[in-house]
Amino acid sequence: MSEVVHPQESVYNLIPREEVRCEKPPRYMSRFRPAVVLEEKLAKDAMRTMGPAKVERPSPDKYLKKHSKEPKLPETQCSKEERHICTVKKPAVPARTDNQPMAVHTERHLIKPTAVVPMKLQPTCVDTNKGHKQLLENSGLVPKYIRKKDYGVVPEYLLQRSEEERRAKEEYDNFVKEQKDQGAMKHLSDEERQAVLEGLKKTWDELHHEYQGLSLVTDTLSKKAHKERLETGMKQIENDIKFFERFQTIYIPNK
Repeated sequence: MSEVVHPQESVYNLIPREEVRCEKPPRYMSRFRPAVVLEEKLAKDAMRTMGPAKVERPSPDKYLKKHSKEPKLPETQCSKEERHICTVKKPAVPARTDNQPMAVHTERHLIKPTAVVPMKLQPTCVDTNKGHKQLLENSGLVPKYIRKKDYGVVPEYLLQRSEEERRAKEEYDNFVKEQKDQGAMKHLSDEERQAVLEGLKKTWDELHHEYQGLSLVTDTLSKKAHKERLETGMKQIENDIKFFERFQTIYIPNK
């Protein structure tokens, strides 16, 4: 059989208990509420939405006329008729045949015209499309340097330099001539010079062919040394070829 579970029985449960009611706290009311209500009533505009109670009806004669709102000039004291009335008449224009008064004639002869010298304008040069201008003399377009006394004359330092070069060349030629007379130097002919050039170029071709046959990877010291030796030899031969091609006259010492 299933057991029936009863609540815990106690003698105190037989005593009736008073029902405890939970009272809510009063609703929050701001202390500035009366001032806000009063301010709202004071600031309220009368007839904001419905308009005024009574409006004056416009008269049919007071309609909006053309050019009525345009500004008008203040009216002057004289009327339009007074403007066209001249109180003093000017003298009539004299005819061509009339003689001029003597006073005017004598006054014209007494007055001497003063000669006014016109101001001489300085020539200017406009160098931009926006109109920027400057004096023509300072622009560099005036050939004022060719009017100098020493224009076209060779400067003194150039003459001195040319004289030093001429003297040095003369001393060198004298030295070469003395050495040649003593038999210490020999003049290389054109055929010998061409033969030496061809020999140098042939040697350079052989070194270059050997250089092209080297391996791409130089991982040993012997390969690196061989490559550097070929590069140095080719560089030296190139300098010798340039030297022989630059100078036409070459002297070599006698052994």
